[in-house]
Amino acid sequence: MDSIRRLPQDQPSLEGGVPDAQPGTIFVLSVEGGVSADPGPHRTILFGRNRSEVQVSIGEDDQRVSRMHGSISYRGGQWCVAVTGRLPVRFPGEQTLFAGEDARPLAAGYTPLFVQGSNGRAHLLQVYVVGESGTRPVRRPREPTHPPRTWQLSPAEKLALTVVGQRYLWHDLHPLPLSWRQAADQLAELQPDGGWTAKRVEHLVSNVRTRLSRDGVPGLTREEVGEPVGNALNDNLFRALLLSTTLVPRDLDVLDD
Repeated sequence: MDSIRRLPQDQPSLEGGVPDAQPGTIFVLSVEGGVSADPGPHRTILFGRNRSEVQVSIGEDDQRVSRMHGSISYRGGQWCVAVTGRLPVRFPGEQTLFAGEDARPLAAGYTPLFVQGSNGRAHLLQVYVVGESGTRPVRRPREPTHPPRTWQLSPAEKLALTVVGQRYLWHDLHPLPLSWRQAADQLAELQPDGGWTAKRVEHLVSNVRTRLSRDGVPGLTREEVGEPVGNALNDNLFRALLLSTTLVPRDLDVLDD
């Protein structure tokens, strides 16, 4: 345990970087405190609800969090997260790691991990692995902002996607795309002479999905998702369109027209 050091009580968020340290050093922090450790074989940091059994406590007042929820161990030249608790640990990008699954390696830099607790709470475990480039992100306050990559849509594609995916744009808690028939009926009300049919709506949305898949957006083909497909392909499509700001809530203004 001598290789694991307590962080100061006033340690700020790790998101902005960490104190100077050799490459491979790891910092782990929760609202209850944190530790740092040098890379080396058999180095392990335990996290969970029972402060007396772990190096980093998390969710001490939440019984949905396991007493020993998981570990971060140095193996094969990298730090890896493993889960032993009942609930999974959520990584960025909504990826989850469950107990019994292979440990997942951590990339250099900052990684926020979440344990879902009771009553909608999400307990944050901040992790920072020092890479070869140093301990702090390079600050660029005056550099131009990099806009997200958006995709060009024809007017018909944008209108069809806005109608089919309107529940996503309305921020529904559990959104689903409209059926082709529902969308065609609404589009026909908006554009009575537009020749809108369920088949045309399906064709327009499918073309956009194919185009984005060819551009590298994951989760848009049956081969990737597997059977049964259900709404997964279009659900993934609309999440990608919103995340890239190709579709934004103000596009709903067309429905008011």
